[in-house]
Amino acid sequence: MFTPRRALILVAALVAMAGSTLPAQAADIPAPGEIVMSPNIQHVTNVPKPEALSDIHTDMAFQGDYAYVGNYYGFSIYDIRRPKRTSLVSSVVCPGGQMDMSVYGNLLIGSVDSSRNDDSCASTSQSATIKESWEGIRIFDVSDKAHPKYIKSVETNCGSHTHTLVPDRRRQNLYIYVSSYSPNATYPDCQVPHDLISIIKVPLRNPTAATVIATPNLFPDGGNPGLPLPYPDGKSATTGCHDITAYPEKGIAAGACMGEGILLDIRNPEQPRVTATVRDEANFAFWHSATFNNSGTKVIFTDELGGGTRATCNEAIGPNRGANAYYDIVNGQLAFKSYFKIARHQADTENCVAHNGSLIPVKGRDIMVQAWYQGGISVVDFTDSAHPQEIAFFERGPDNTAPALSGGFWSAYYYNGYIYGSDFNLGLDVLKINDPRTNRANGVKMDSLNAQTQASYPERGHGHDH
Repeated sequence: MFTPRRALILVAALVAMAGSTLPAQAADIPAPGEIVMSPNIQHVTNVPKPEALSDIHTDMAFQGDYAYVGNYYGFSIYDIRRPKRTSLVSSVVCPGGQMDMSVYGNLLIGSVDSSRNDDSCASTSQSATIKESWEGIRIFDVSDKAHPKYIKSVETNCGSHTHTLVPDRRRQNLYIYVSSYSPNATYPDCQVPHDLISIIKVPLRNPTAATVIATPNLFPDGGNPGLPLPYPDGKSATTGCHDITAYPEKGIAAGACMGEGILLDIRNPEQPRVTATVRDEANFAFWHSATFNNSGTKVIFTDELGGGTRATCNEAIGPNRGANAYYDIVNGQLAFKSYFKIARHQADTENCVAHNGSLIPVKGRDIMVQAWYQGGISVVDFTDSAHPQEIAFFERGPDNTAPALSGGFWSAYYYNGYIYGSDFNLGLDVLKINDPRTNRANGVKMDSLNAQTQASYPERGHGHDH
């Protein structure tokens, strides 16, 4: 039965309250830009993308009363002291995608996976076949939020698509695990095979002394060779990792490495060691990201089928591809439990697939908020990892401000009572969830949030600076 999407909103609320997932519906698509959401979500505000940053918004990080939002053209800092009045503090124009970012102390670390003619903020694109080309990590001093300063660059093999912060236990050094891929025999600094990550050591008393100290090979056997078939049946080969999420206080990390998922022992942050590996030959095309639950006993891996530029939230692709996969950690190994994918079908012009999210800190439950590009933002309870249930959602109709398949939310993170969504073209959205299953999280206050560097959330009071 074909049911208009607007009529589904009430149905979504009733089903969410009953604790079960909406069935897939070939529903009418909302009008371009039209907001639809479950009744337990409130749209608090939207702050349009700054004019100075002419490319798309990407990932986010949080510290104190500030949100940091990346952009292929640089980054912005927002004052979120009063979320309803979220406002822009400053923007830095420094081209070089994709500007995956993290914040630690007064340092902002940004990833550049775009071959440049030099490491400056005035750089231009230059082929990676040229030895002198640069890509890697940029480090900024953001102690003055209105005037960030670029203080250091570190070149890394194949650049830096994403990165992960791992502070040492004495808080004297900060380690940066750099994830990169797509080697090519014609690239002098990105040779085949590329089964490694780069580790940068940043002395916190002298961050300009940051340097690469190791390039450990995580896949000495070459990793998953992949299945080079056309979309959507192809499976990516493992060449390094796309994303690593660390849980430093537990000494573990999880890597989403394109062709497979891995667990790492990071008790010695200079020498990470692979302890478990898992593959999904049937459904996963591109292992994109990983998130632990708070107790560190589960991992959610995401499959970025189509690389974020395809319409995969539809009946043809189905519920198990381009989805989340939930694994329990059992005796140190990864045990598959289930898949989850949003059930609201999207238009053929809407890029939609599992993407970046974070935990909502509810004691005794595992709940995550997550971006799905033009599929919007979804809140999922995976306390029972074999039966994850969506409990809230927010989305817009097709983004007609940009070409087809190039819009939506890159990231959605929960921070100190609110959900923040980074939209490609439309800016920073602030949401508020009001639900008995999540309201206890309102009392949890964190000092910072870097989604790829997890810290256990407290029952009350202040969280850890990470």
